[in-house]
Amino acid sequence: MNSKKERKNLGLLSLSALVVGSVIGSGVFNLMTNMSTSASLMAILIGWAITGVGMLFLVLCFLNLNKKRAHLDAGIYSYAEAGFGKFMGFNAAWGYWISAWVGNVAYATLMFSSLAYFFKMFDGGINPFNGNTFIAGQNIPSIIGASVVLWVGHFLILRGVKSASFTNIIVTAAKLIPIAIFILTAFIAFKLNIFTADIWGTATKGFEFNSVFEQVRSTMLVTVWVFIGIEGAVIFSGRAKKRKDVGRATILGFLTVLSIYLLVSVLSLGVKTSPELAALGQPGMATLLESIVGTWGAVLVNIGVIVSIAGAWLAWTMFAFELPYQAALKGTFPKVFALENKNGTPVVALTITNLLVQAFLFTFLIDGSAYTFAFSLATTTILVPYAFTAFYQLKYSMQEKAGTSHRNLNIAVGLVASIYAIWLVYAAGLSFLLLTSVIYAPGIVIFAWARLSSKKKKVFAMWEMGVALALVILCVYTIYLISTGHFIDGALEIPSSIFP
Repeated sequence: MNSKKERKNLGLLSLSALVVGSVIGSGVFNLMTNMSTSASLMAILIGWAITGVGMLFLVLCFLNLNKKRAHLDAGIYSYAEAGFGKFMGFNAAWGYWISAWVGNVAYATLMFSSLAYFFKMFDGGINPFNGNTFIAGQNIPSIIGASVVLWVGHFLILRGVKSASFTNIIVTAAKLIPIAIFILTAFIAFKLNIFTADIWGTATKGFEFNSVFEQVRSTMLVTVWVFIGIEGAVIFSGRAKKRKDVGRATILGFLTVLSIYLLVSVLSLGVKTSPELAALGQPGMATLLESIVGTWGAVLVNIGVIVSIAGAWLAWTMFAFELPYQAALKGTFPKVFALENKNGTPVVALTITNLLVQAFLFTFLIDGSAYTFAFSLATTTILVPYAFTAFYQLKYSMQEKAGTSHRNLNIAVGLVASIYAIWLVYAAGLSFLLLTSVIYAPGIVIFAWARLSSKKKKVFAMWEMGVALALVILCVYTIYLISTGHFIDGALEIPSSIFP
């Protein structure tokens, strides 16, 4: 195993690129469409204001805990375990890991959907197993192509995290070019009369609290997805050359992506109205830019999508193996996840992660909609690790001695971030709460395996046993709802707006 000193090889630029590269994946290229599907101008602005404040306070939680709890190298996983015990720490790592690798399946599909714009072999065809028409990016050539990309990235990362992070810097810089061109073009094409045509999106054209509230709530589902990864530098804090670079990279990444998201969504509303943006093809940015400058705009953005997803896929693969690796070092995940190769890469964690991605790619041969269902499960899991970070910030700050420097400020930061985390769960809705139980319940077996293999006589504390039992009950109930068809209909229907 490489020494700890040898693993500390990520500088400010690498850490910043990990943040921007992982956050800006595919969502930004369809942001204007997803936001406008169920929200007007004012609702979108209010939504971004809430998200900006909420995410800022969550980022401040990361920074404060990174500074005061510097020995907690795995970030989100570490905070959950330090504040709430091994089982809660495991759930944070488990949920984050699943969210990461299933998100990579999404990237694979979206990458080849964009490639289908240039190469028709990745679009359509008849599924020999059920006779249905393949969805673009989910046919047999797409699966083969995605598999090649998956394992090329795998062997790149096996060469070492430093090598992979350098590649991510280049890819991150390249994917920002089409976004910058779009922002400049949209600014030039911006028309105030279009921007102010219907600012509230209500039947009366004026402010209606209930309508605007629901519009704002719908934007939360989109903004959470496009901000996932903001904690990237904290995840790799144990590999940073300088501890202070973790905080700098997180703030720099946050300000960069928030500025980009605001400009993309707001400027788009000055080019087309909300209903027109909602009706754009995917990716929306390609269709919108094409309407302004012609075909080359769609070509540029589709290339940008491909490059962007390549970078995000690489960054999220790195995130996906780091959490179970760190958890395994502390006995929360099975010890096998901690095995490294000569370059210091957690080879078992990486291999298991990519084997799961590969297996899931093949499920498209059975049912193309399987991706949609699994992705909706994965997106819910990120809320739990985020919430644990906010709760631990609040708990730790309240336990500090009276008179500690900035104690009251840190309590306020933890309180606001905790309220935001609870709001996100509410905004997600009951269906997502139930779906989360289906993800976390199977992890109970893995946690028990890890504890028993570490020769721990007591697997669960009494209250943890209660949580585990509740997860199992909710999981069984949710599976019942799904199997009887109740989960897809009515109030439990999954909103499609969360998908990038």
